[in-house]
Amino acid sequence: MVAKTEAKNRNTAPQRDTLEGIALLRHLSPAAREELERCCQWRRLAASEQILDRNSDSRDVYFVVEGTVEVINYSGNGREISYATVPAGGYFGELSAIDGERRSASVVALTACRLAAMPPKVFESFLARSPQAALDVMRRLARIIRANNEKIMDLATLGAIQRVHRELLNLARPDPVNGGGWLIYPMPKQHEIARRAATTRETVARVLGQLLDSKLMSKRDKTYYLTERSVLEQSVARMDTRVETVA
Repeated sequence: MVAKTEAKNRNTAPQRDTLEGIALLRHLSPAAREELERCCQWRRLAASEQILDRNSDSRDVYFVVEGTVEVINYSGNGREISYATVPAGGYFGELSAIDGERRSASVVALTACRLAAMPPKVFESFLARSPQAALDVMRRLARIIRANNEKIMDLATLGAIQRVHRELLNLARPDPVNGGGWLIYPMPKQHEIARRAATTRETVARVLGQLLDSKLMSKRDKTYYLTERSVLEQSVARMDTRVETVA
């Protein structure tokens, strides 16, 4: 009985607020990391809860301790566009902490999350004392710039169908059973693909239906197989600027 009570107490004990799993802080000693932990404010959020609003004047950097968040923006007609997802171990909000400007995008919780918010001055001081972390942040910003350049090029040169094809190619991974084959598992929900491709859920549904009907893609249980990956690659490579009727 005592053993069961002790086990129950361990299971219900509150978790310690720690930044141990944050990749950016991996070079720190435990003492240095704990010093940063004491400077953070800790938040728990439910799935779909908004974390940051675009144009807000907050400057904190957020570390994702548990869960996954999504960085989003909105087009002029109100269409939601997904910029990126940030899983546990990652961080976001560094742009405003560095340049002091307003937020450039909104952030929502994809799943239940636990976050640590670090004040901008603390973040600046940490980078000044940690050249490796500062280099990691610069490399991350460089990746963001490259990814955004590709997205701008896609929006300027590809139609809605081709943008969906691009997202499917990005999601595909080598089939471990069928050498040379490609599969998508798990397939994101249609509205999630639509946000990434800057189009509508109806367009995504139509494209997936066309690919399945034409045997360019097959489905078994929850796994999708790209049976003719080269056809999708050719579609994207054509850089067709015509506006499809399904857009």
